[in-house]
Amino acid sequence: MIVVENLDKFFGEKRVLQNINVMFERGKVNLVIGRSGSGKTVLLKCLIGLLTPSEGAIFYDNKDFHHLSPAHQKKLRMDMGVVFQGSALFDSLTIEENVMFPLNVFTQKTYQEKLERVNYCLHRVDLYHTNTLFPSELSGGMKKRAAIARAIAINPKYLFCDEPNSGLDPKTSLIIDELITSITHEYNMTTVVNTHDLNSVITIGETIAFIKDGNLAWNGTKEEVLVSNNENLNDFIYAQPITQKIREFMTS
Repeated sequence: MIVVENLDKFFGEKRVLQNINVMFERGKVNLVIGRSGSGKTVLLKCLIGLLTPSEGAIFYDNKDFHHLSPAHQKKLRMDMGVVFQGSALFDSLTIEENVMFPLNVFTQKTYQEKLERVNYCLHRVDLYHTNTLFPSELSGGMKKRAAIARAIAINPKYLFCDEPNSGLDPKTSLIIDELITSITHEYNMTTVVNTHDLNSVITIGETIAFIKDGNLAWNGTKEEVLVSNNENLNDFIYAQPITQKIREFMTS
């Protein structure tokens, strides 16, 4: 479980996040939604330690991450898997080498042990026989699955995904959503996903945090999101064609 308490983030005099209080539950897919520039990517970067909050705290199972020693922060990072928006695979490395990278950094396993883990992770995301391929030889959806394989290579407790469906067609997006959900439940991870994809919101959003102008404007579940009376949330949700059709169906 991850608990964010009274989190503020400033860049100079500009306040990007203001008094964020939210809990991300273990064993669930926790979504963070909001328009571009709302602050959700800054929140994610604070969660994984790329940015330091100006105020407030982030607790990982009761451990205040930003007040840990560098050695203990590194140990906690070993429990984090991250899928970046553009997949962030290393172009000069094969898929096998990309997935093995965190194992090289964070573990003392033998090469054979690391290779067995790489092959398991590639099989888990249905990327059989891609070990020797380079990222440029994969489709967009395959790159995202390779990035997920790399993220779970160290068997993390926490999984973070930044816009995992960005640039993907609807069918491939559904495959990625199903993969994230099944991995979350299988490994009982605390998964946090930043997304603009309203299909993801209404299908995999077990908990949903809506960020508007740096503030937590709404918090709930996918069952609640479509019937909320929150005006700001409705302006965001029902601006999407798919949810307009759902609302028409629900009120007909």
